Amino acid sequence: MQFLVLSRRRTDQFSEADFEQLVPSEGAQARHLYSIGFTRQIWHRGDMPGACQIVEARDEIEVREKLATLPLARAGMLHFEIVPLKPYAGFNLP
Repeated sequence: MQFLVLSRRRTDQFSEADFEQLVPSEGAQARHLYSIGFTRQIWHRGDMPGACQIVEARDEIEVREKLATLPLARAGMLHFEIVPLKPYAGFNLP
């Protein structure tokens, strides 16, 4: 099953210096999640600090478990919105 994950940095609670300390390890773990097929696509958000990604998992519990391995998530520096996706029915032929 695929999920849309919107993350945002908790900039109201943490300084830029706090984030900078974890950026290298965050990138390494993000690459690992991509390499194991969890992250399918990922982008930086254009509206605020954070990311948007399409992930593949059996359920939302697995999504949350995998996201919890990110250093910024472990430090409580990210907020996640997780949206389950389903196939678009508009392409079905009558």
